[in-house]
Amino acid sequence: MNLKELSSQLGLSQTTVSRALNGYPEVSESTRLRVMAAAEQFNYAPSTRAKGLATGKALAIGHVIPTSKTHEMVNPIFGDFIAGAGEEYARQGYEMILSVLNNDDDEAQVYTSLKSRRAVDGVIVHAPKMDDSRIKLLIDLDLPFVVHGRASGVSLPYSWLDVNNRSAFHRATRFLYDLGHRRIALLNGMEQMDFAMRRRRGFEDALRESGLTPDPALMFAEEMTEDYGYARTSELLKLDARPTAILASSLITALGARRAIEDAGLKMGRDVSIITHDDRLSYLRNGGDVPIFTATRSSVRDAGRDLAAMLLQIIAQPDKSPMHTLFEAELTVGQSTGPAPT
Repeated sequence: MNLKELSSQLGLSQTTVSRALNGYPEVSESTRLRVMAAAEQFNYAPSTRAKGLATGKALAIGHVIPTSKTHEMVNPIFGDFIAGAGEEYARQGYEMILSVLNNDDDEAQVYTSLKSRRAVDGVIVHAPKMDDSRIKLLIDLDLPFVVHGRASGVSLPYSWLDVNNRSAFHRATRFLYDLGHRRIALLNGMEQMDFAMRRRRGFEDALRESGLTPDPALMFAEEMTEDYGYARTSELLKLDARPTAILASSLITALGARRAIEDAGLKMGRDVSIITHDDRLSYLRNGGDVPIFTATRSSVRDAGRDLAAMLLQIIAQPDKSPMHTLFEAELTVGQSTGPAPT
């Protein structure tokens, strides 16, 4: 049954039925109850488009996803984030629109089009750079948004949710130092990204506080793939003074580092220790009861759910002050770390 048929059955206009289903106050309580009872009787559920026409909203949230050779957003981490966000959208009656951005596309035009077409009620900004121009653009467009992460170079007020990356990598580095490691390598993400720069700063701060000088020969910043972890770790293990520990920015990168250690005839946790960041991915678990990797752990799925809820709250309350949420990562000890070899 569609809206027209339900309205005919009740002897009411389509507008009245739509407003009754969407809780408009100008519809009397008796009419609303009659409409709700009929909708249940005839198993009628208004479409998102019908709800949008009644409320003046798109009832959709946008995600603009860049795809390129230097930064690929479509990965297991993004998939878990979207799963968490999607749960919250569904709970509140919203849908999701993904706009894929190729290298030659004008990103500003994509956001401008979403706004001008009223295709979405808001957007989530992914993978913020240190000085991210999207934040000012979205403020100027008056399009509600939240940022998954932070942009250190932007002083404008905006809402964000982030993990304390600097604190997490500071703590991980000190943990390795306390185990006796003095040659510690960093396999970081691309450092134009804000999260990666914060992780480097936490790593370097911990080294200096421990009386060590950061060594550029032991620090890398690339796309966080398994191949990257394997290739860079293989290079590190060929050094005369090879590192005894590695700090990796992704569980995927850590898997490549482990493969390189084993191919070199060494044992992870005995000859070379690894600490990684674990996003608690649904389909890439860090072991069972005892983690495989010692890790700084924070659920990206929870982040997606919480950030979606934050954005929907902003959409419902446009005058609300910017909202900020900072998660602390949990350091979990697994099988990948041990005392520095003598």
